Amino acid sequence: MHGIGNYSYHRKGGAPVLAAEWAADLQQGLPEAKFDLDVAFYAPHLHRGTPQGHADDPATLEPEAQEFIVDWVEQLHFSVPQGPRTVRARQALDWLTRKFGPAARTFAVAFCREVHTYLAKPDSPRRAAARATVAEAIEKHRPDVVVAHSLGSVVTYETLWAHPGPDVELLVTLGSPLAMPGVVLPRLVPGADGRPPRVHQWLNLADIGDLVAIPRTGLRPHFPGVAEDVNVIIGKWEFHRVCAYLRNPQVARTILAK
Repeated sequence: MHGIGNYSYHRKGGAPVLAAEWAADLQQGLPEAKFDLDVAFYAPHLHRGTPQGHADDPATLEPEAQEFIVDWVEQLHFSVPQGPRTVRARQALDWLTRKFGPAARTFAVAFCREVHTYLAKPDSPRRAAARATVAEAIEKHRPDVVVAHSLGSVVTYETLWAHPGPDVELLVTLGSPLAMPGVVLPRLVPGADGRPPRVHQWLNLADIGDLVAIPRTGLRPHFPGVAEDVNVIIGKWEFHRVCAYLRNPQVARTILAK
């Protein structure tokens, strides 16, 4: 289950192309492994069109998504001064840029846009369509292991609670924001009810510098049934990219152990 920023694959061929790339990354992480991999491609359901103006300008976001930026950055231990919403969002992004570089600013705007699109309304058609796509993929592929990255861990968590389906031996979440206070955790449907039904084991892996895997204490304190929070190191400049996670031998061994 992919994270944000994958709509471009809609024009490249969708799930098969993304699956081929993920398979190549995972094979690099554990060259001797044999596996069958498929991707649930829900990105088109959350695409809101190309924003006008600069892609890294918080003014292109809806007001609540701007608040997401402020809440998120404050979790990274930067207190955002009071003031108008867009000004506060820009101040938060300026700090993020100084701390982590220009790419972090662009990523933050894209992340909050897509997360807000999914979480804004509990009963939105977009949210339901994303979950239905994930449920259909699980039912069709009947995987032993479900790997969910970034926002994909949120969609997958809700899907596994909302839809009946086959048993899943292992759920692996990568760089998950499921427990992010103020942004994700209070908007989950259901709430933090723990390991979903029919999931036999849940492991959560996060790079020690992943800006999305907030809080740093992991998921176990918030979600009963998470067997383990595992810290990994996927690369100084690739703290959240799924390809870096999958190429990591520790991550690959965890996924392919089943």
